Amino acid sequence: MVTQKLIHSLRVNNIKGRSEIKCITLDRGPFGIETTSDIKLVIPMIMQTIEKNLSSFDAFVIACYSDPGLLECKKVFSKPIFGIHESAVKLSTRYGLNFGVIALSEDSIERHRLYINTLGLELHYVGEEALNISVNEAVSNKNTLNKIILSGKKLIKNNHAEIIILGCAGMSAHRAATEKQLRIKVVDPVQASIVMATEAL
Repeated sequence: MVTQKLIHSLRVNNIKGRSEIKCITLDRGPFGIETTSDIKLVIPMIMQTIEKNLSSFDAFVIACYSDPGLLECKKVFSKPIFGIHESAVKLSTRYGLNFGVIALSEDSIERHRLYINTLGLELHYVGEEALNISVNEAVSNKNTLNKIILSGKKLIKNNHAEIIILGCAGMSAHRAATEKQLRIKVVDPVQASIVMATEAL
């Protein structure tokens, strides 16, 4: 379901340009990657999937906000590989504005913070708000958009965020509606990674 939502979001937002985009789902693994255990579990699956499709594509995007296996894949494969978390943060920092992140859960916030510090991109990072929902709920729950907007308003008011990053690929479909309600730039990490990938080709 997440993959289908991503395809729809990319089509609706016309994130295509001169490149052809194809979405591939792992043959197995958890529905959503929400914990450290999930991340460790899918890394070899992601690497196997990229290796299997290496000759078919010019670049790859790992469409999970935890960027599972990104570092490992970059070491092994010569083709450009992008993680949506890293891409979203790098794209946001181009504006020179403070950005906040809407996370799935409280548990993921510290992991995100440490990762952003590792990337050396913490200068404009002002914090996160958690929805405390699952990936499945992010994709299918009718109340998810309202929760995203409420969290975004908190980040703007309390953390002085000037850009909001949606911290899960499952939130992609809500980017435009969230941006309209919050009246500031909202970054969908999947779209951000496509921008980065096409720039690299």
